[in-house]
Amino acid sequence: MTDKIITEQSGETARIIFNQPEKRNAVSLEMWEAVEEAATRFANDPSVRILILSGAGGKAFVSGADISKFESERATQEGVAHYNATTKRVYDLIASFAKPTIAQIDGFCVGGGVALSLCCDIRICGKGSQFAVPAAKLGLGYPFPGLKRLVDVVGPSFAKEIFYTARRFDAEEARIMGLVNRVVDDASVRDAADEMAAMIAANAPLTVGSVKYIVGEVLKPESERDLEECDRRVKACFDSQDYIEGRRAFLEKRTAKFVGA
Repeated sequence: MTDKIITEQSGETARIIFNQPEKRNAVSLEMWEAVEEAATRFANDPSVRILILSGAGGKAFVSGADISKFESERATQEGVAHYNATTKRVYDLIASFAKPTIAQIDGFCVGGGVALSLCCDIRICGKGSQFAVPAAKLGLGYPFPGLKRLVDVVGPSFAKEIFYTARRFDAEEARIMGLVNRVVDDASVRDAADEMAAMIAANAPLTVGSVKYIVGEVLKPESERDLEECDRRVKACFDSQDYIEGRRAFLEKRTAKFVGA
């Protein structure tokens, strides 16, 4: 794995860190490939309950593609196709990640960074963060999945404003649009992400997982929803040892210890 992607795990929280701060964490093909490998590993690790994505250096989350690599990575039709297929796999992997995901956004979040953050369940940023999707300034087309994720989060009108103007939006504008869940002091973004991760990890994994799955089904066209699977996941919560533990902990006025079964 490239040293431009760092992975960490503390307790039940795993991290994938984009580590190219001198380029505002712009992402190359080898970095996308490393993220795919790391996310797949964490998805299959039962000790991981939460995944946080962040950028190194405190100045940027991800600022899009590493343009300096275009000549070596995207100079041919084959290269472009391979790059696009790789990024699509990563976006889809994070968007479909079965466990809760948090984007810890420090500073700039531009282009592919916005697209990646939208694949996460929750976005937390600092007051100094700035967001932009400059596709219209570059003449780029934008694929359906990425636009749908944006529309699902901010609605069609704000999605159009973001793309039509291609301007930068500050953290407060992002909060008003619903692009981010929380805005905190710049120095506190990691702490806020860690605190939320710990709060989620302390809850019943089957309940959290069932809600994530069902919300995903809600966002699908009605004809594509698997309501039987939704019902099965709800039933699994009530049939679990964690449901017994939760009831007992409440009656005994103690903190529940959930195991995900």
